[in-house]
Amino acid sequence: MAATFTRRQALLLGGAAALGGALTLGGTGVASGATPWVRLPVVTANIGRDNLGAREAAIRDVRNADGTRPLVGWQEIREGDDGEPAMITKHFGGAYQNAFLFHDTSFRVPISVPEPWNVIARNTSLAHGGIAGISPPRWLNELVLQHQSYPALTFAMLNTHYIFNAYNGDQNPNLRDEWDALKRLHRERVMAHYQTGRTVIWTADTNRPDYDKATGQDAERRAFTTGIDRIDWLPGNGVQVDLLNTKVVPMHVDGHDARVAIFNIRAV
Repeated sequence: MAATFTRRQALLLGGAAALGGALTLGGTGVASGATPWVRLPVVTANIGRDNLGAREAAIRDVRNADGTRPLVGWQEIREGDDGEPAMITKHFGGAYQNAFLFHDTSFRVPISVPEPWNVIARNTSLAHGGIAGISPPRWLNELVLQHQSYPALTFAMLNTHYIFNAYNGDQNPNLRDEWDALKRLHRERVMAHYQTGRTVIWTADTNRPDYDKATGQDAERRAFTTGIDRIDWLPGNGVQVDLLNTKVVPMHVDGHDARVAIFNIRAV
């Protein structure tokens, strides 16, 4: 039977079901031994606006990024254009949950979650408001995922999109307060999960080519060390994550190609 936690308890556990709501968790299980390795492809995919006719093919190609259904952190969904939710629903239907895709506020950075993973907790946090003609409000979305067959195998998945032109492009110092605010929030939310012992994987368009790590922790690992589109992970207790390889999915929409990190993950 699921246990229901107060908001304060939920925040201590590293995620709230919704702003102003409670977090409901199913049994997470206690590892009595290592589970089998599970292949976990993770993709960070920004769907831009320069070549709108290429978007559906790009979304389809992200879905086919690996023979195993990928876990995808999206950016720039419905940001100055429309139509992507229907495309994502079409190509990421059936065996997928598309978390936040139709959220009232944080829909620009949804997360597509494949079977065999269940969403057992979720949270969305506002980093900063929008700037007319420059940037929409920036949000950070987070999920706690649990393997259907191995309840001890859980981790947090975070996804976000930093403001453009603060530390790249125009290098506008007037935008750095907003970029820095999201960086602080990003660190806080990763660490909130990590301090409970939970492994965290995150995806983001960081809009900063010299981006280091979300947390500054020595234990945080990077699948990519250059470019603005990143996939990082911070190993917690009881879950082992191994990076097998990385690759790129050409998108042909704008300057972004999707980046893919292929992991093996297991409870130990």
